[in-house]
Amino acid sequence: TGLTSAQRQVTVQEGPLYRTEGSHVTLWCKVSGYQGPAEQNFQWSIYLPSAPEREVQIVSTVDPSFPYAIYTQRVRGRGIFVERLQGDAVLLHITELQERDAGQYECHTPNTDERYLGSYSAKTNLTVIPDTLSASMAPQALSHMEGDVVELTCEVSKATAQHTHLSVGWYLLQGAGEQPAKEILTLSKDFILKPGPSYEQRFLEGDVQLNKVGNTTYKLIIRGVKPSDQGQLYCEAAEWIEDPDKTWKDISRNQTQRTWLAVLSRGTDLSVDLTAAEPSLSEGDTLQLSCVVEAPKSSNFKVVWLLNDMEVARVDPHGVLTWEEEYQERARLGQLRAFKPSNTVYVLTISEVGLEDKGTYQCSVSEMKTPGDLQSIQTVVSSGIQVDVKPVEIHLRLSVSTSTPRVTAGDALVLHCEVQGATGPVSLRWWHLPPQQPGHRELVAAMEQDGALNLGSAYRDGGARGSLRLQKESSGTFTLVIPSTLDEDDGGQYRCEATQWSRGRNWTGKGEAAVMVGSIAGLGLQATLRSRIATVSYGQSFELFCQVGASYALEEVPVSVRWRFQPNPPTSPLEELVQVLPNGTVLWGAAQPRFQGKAQLAKTDTSFRLHIHSALPANEGTYQCEVEVWRRNVLPLGRPAASTSSNAVGIKVVLPGSKLQVDTKDSSVEIASGNLAIQCRIVFAQENSQFAVTWYLLPPLADTKPLQILRANYTSVLEYGSEFSSPALKSRFLSQRVSSSLFQLQILSANLGDEGSYYCVVEEWLWLVDGWYKLGERTSGRTTLKFKLSGEQLQMEKTNDSISAREGEEATLPCRLQSALPPRSQLTATWFQVKGSGRDSALLSLQRDGTVQYPEGRLAARLFLRRASARDFSLTLSGVKRGDAGAYYCQLQEWQQQGEGKDWALQALARSGHTQLITIPPESTVLSRICSSPPLLNFILYLPLVLILLLALAVFCWYCKFRK
Repeated sequence: TGLTSAQRQVTVQEGPLYRTEGSHVTLWCKVSGYQGPAEQNFQWSIYLPSAPEREVQIVSTVDPSFPYAIYTQRVRGRGIFVERLQGDAVLLHITELQERDAGQYECHTPNTDERYLGSYSAKTNLTVIPDTLSASMAPQALSHMEGDVVELTCEVSKATAQHTHLSVGWYLLQGAGEQPAKEILTLSKDFILKPGPSYEQRFLEGDVQLNKVGNTTYKLIIRGVKPSDQGQLYCEAAEWIEDPDKTWKDISRNQTQRTWLAVLSRGTDLSVDLTAAEPSLSEGDTLQLSCVVEAPKSSNFKVVWLLNDMEVARVDPHGVLTWEEEYQERARLGQLRAFKPSNTVYVLTISEVGLEDKGTYQCSVSEMKTPGDLQSIQTVVSSGIQVDVKPVEIHLRLSVSTSTPRVTAGDALVLHCEVQGATGPVSLRWWHLPPQQPGHRELVAAMEQDGALNLGSAYRDGGARGSLRLQKESSGTFTLVIPSTLDEDDGGQYRCEATQWSRGRNWTGKGEAAVMVGSIAGLGLQATLRSRIATVSYGQSFELFCQVGASYALEEVPVSVRWRFQPNPPTSPLEELVQVLPNGTVLWGAAQPRFQGKAQLAKTDTSFRLHIHSALPANEGTYQCEVEVWRRNVLPLGRPAASTSSNAVGIKVVLPGSKLQVDTKDSSVEIASGNLAIQCRIVFAQENSQFAVTWYLLPPLADTKPLQILRANYTSVLEYGSEFSSPALKSRFLSQRVSSSLFQLQILSANLGDEGSYYCVVEEWLWLVDGWYKLGERTSGRTTLKFKLSGEQLQMEKTNDSISAREGEEATLPCRLQSALPPRSQLTATWFQVKGSGRDSALLSLQRDGTVQYPEGRLAARLFLRRASARDFSLTLSGVKRGDAGAYYCQLQEWQQQGEGKDWALQALARSGHTQLITIPPESTVLSRICSSPPLLNFILYLPLVLILLLALAVFCWYCKFRK
């Protein structure tokens, strides 16, 4: 509306249109209101449902290069063409509609006007629907006498989803088919019966009828059959649909097989009529001959089939068939058939005719009086029918194209091969011609005539290239799909070869298409890991960015990322924290428990982000990302096409600062005996803290290291140091928590060996979400323990001495009190072995009541006190061993009871000098005893020299005496 006569307007056939697959389709288009030449040009395009925004060019009246590759071959072969109705109107023809031809068609007229004004194109929709029309009638040969009634039935059905009508008609084909078929009677799409011109009068008289019996059965009735009715009868059905312009269009037609009708006149002479369904054939076609015998009465006939006056086969009056020798093999294979459908009709059928089957055919009919007679009453030979068989010349034309001319490794390859000119099924082969191996070809896939598929060795089992598919899209179009290319070696030429076989001959057509496959390996893939902060406080969040770079667009290829983590301090190599696959699947690794519920993953086009919420000490360590690029259409299995690892980034998590304060004042304690408690006081600590307390003793000797007495961890579990691990010392040294801020070291029955400086080390521990963490530690002041004695000093031998003892024998270590023991006093004695650690080891202790204790239980069986007097406390060590060598001393303590029933108090103590025990290895021979004595050994070594000197002296004396 609103257009003037000067405005161009393009009009196309109104849609939507529904047409059946395989049918011949036309679309009209015209232009009006144009300027310029009277003959306007037209260009047809299509917009496919799969890509409704993309124009695909089909055909043009002006530009031969206008069609896209997918339509080029069909346009060149006149499968698609434009018919000009007049200068400004055309018809688009699609001779054999395919399923892929569905879409929106656009008719465009190039501008010839002085300026653009009006419309230059118009569109219509075409939908391709399946052809479901079916028409069938069993083939037969009928023989009727003139005046009989003939009845034929035809089955017609359809299953079209759209609303359509049917028309059903009966036709008669006479002679060799050189004349058009005569219409007998048709039931139109409007349900009106319309007779053909030759049958109009008989229809009006009721002798020709067409009745519909049931839903799909149509019956033709001919009463008073005439010789003019003789010939081949068939039924044709047509399916009609109403287009949007209210016109009806036949979208499908289907003919049945033919029935041979012979009409015999009621005369007296024998006559023979020979007819051929189609006398002009091509190799591979089927020849069918019918010999109709007319006789006044039913008789016995012998029929002989002749080719070029040579017998082919005969049928005797009993119906027995006999083939000539040269035809017997073909008859056995079913290529030749001769049969008698009725008493007056004989049929010869040759399937897959060859050049040797052309010539003049006749049938000779002999009337026999009786079936067994050898002499005929009369013989009639039909007129000859010349059958011509043309050699088949098949010209296969292949159009090979690809919708994926340039791909990246991992992409799919899609190749199309359209075969035209084939007259039967074809076998198809796809070959790959790799450019790096000139002259070499590799089979990709093959499809045989029966549809059997065979894959080349490199494409079997659905390996790295995926499950290859070779499909027959339509009668002449094949599509090859390789789901995943490996690398650039999959590029190059792909050749399609189609072969048709017929009667031992074959015809082959070829075509090629080129594809280019780009590799994604080694194209500068890089990954850089960074963090805005390297040191975070406990509970603070942090992010890591993995930036990826490459010389190709990463958005076009599948990319996965692995995040790796190594804790600090390192307990293992970098562990996998998490992997994100290209499809978004998240796979957690061995390091996951450290990040449970704390890690968040994100991705942009070229970077990956790892966000850690509320950092914990367990998140401290080294991070790294690894990026992997995969081929498209392949799950991340096996090896990626390319991968790279980033630099490592360290993250330090700082714990909350410790506010622990302990009492650092030094003090001293002086006791005479008894039990002792040394205090460790916490001055200040934050709430919810727990404490581990370790007690140390610094012996009074110079150059000694502190000895760990015991440690009570934050759960109060005790652990004694190596020097205090004996049961006796464990029973005397105890740790006790008196209050929330006060710890004590209890020393029971303190003795002189316990002297030294004591202090504690306090560790502050705090529970932080996932575990206990040490915030810091502090050391207390030292408490020095000394013993205060009230009595006089005991007198003992202070001189150091040494003794030797052979291994396995006894050794006695002396210890004697030199001063007198005061009245009412008792002594206790303790033997020690000197240790380099600074705290000597108590071996044996003699108590006031005379009992003996063995702090070192391992030596109890070898230690004895053999007291010769009350002041003798010498120690005997039996079964001396090499490990017993060392320095020993004894310590005496004087005790007095403070009163009747009162405690005993330590009055004085004394320590002896050191006795050095030297162990000698055991000896078993006299020589070894001698050798073990240095003076005797020296004498033995110099004995030969002494003897020589004495002998020389004797000789000299004899010589002097002889001179005198």
